[in-house]
Amino acid sequence: MLAVKGMRFPVEVILVCIRWYAAYPLSLRYLEEMMEERGVTVDHSTVSRWAIRFLPLLEKIFRKYKRPVGGSWRMDETYIKVKGVWKYLYRAVDRDGKTIDFLLAAKRDKAAAKRFFDKAMQANGVPEKVTMDKSGANKAAIDEINASREIPVTVRQVKYLNNIGEQDHRAVKRITKPTLGFKSFQSAKNILAVIELMHMIRKGQMMMEGADKMSFAEQFYALAE
Repeated sequence: MLAVKGMRFPVEVILVCIRWYAAYPLSLRYLEEMMEERGVTVDHSTVSRWAIRFLPLLEKIFRKYKRPVGGSWRMDETYIKVKGVWKYLYRAVDRDGKTIDFLLAAKRDKAAAKRFFDKAMQANGVPEKVTMDKSGANKAAIDEINASREIPVTVRQVKYLNNIGEQDHRAVKRITKPTLGFKSFQSAKNILAVIELMHMIRKGQMMMEGADKMSFAEQFYALAE
């Protein structure tokens, strides 16, 4: 169970608020109104602090239960606004649409792409092939990785083959749109991590005992136990 000792609200209220915030396209002020209708007076800024504090912990726990992914990756990046400036969310899914990994970066360049691949491969192993767009930075990053490998990762730069990855961005952007942008890079990283967590749970990527018989909400609450 999350450590909420000394907090004025019970853990059940905290979990409901942060789950709704990360799982549905709701602004913090809408959440404040929804809780008020249920007899709970909580300020929207308080919900924001809960999200930043507790959601990353749940995302780390989930990684222990994440199902293995396939060896054919579709890698792409999308835009996320932080303090009025566009940043870059690197993401990859396998050919079945299962989320492999993600990384928020300040720049769209070779170094950022390399950090993403290193993170994804450390957690999920080295893929057999990676499909990406015509980005020279992304290709340069995987070429650098291949230079140190006996068996190189096959790279395909065919746009239509990457449609699965591009389509998968929509589920994340649907949740981030009502936020009207994040106020800091760190809070963006924390919140995006659990938006991705919710998306993975919905896609059946949680390998906890009995998870297949649990609802989406029950799987989320099981992580906090």
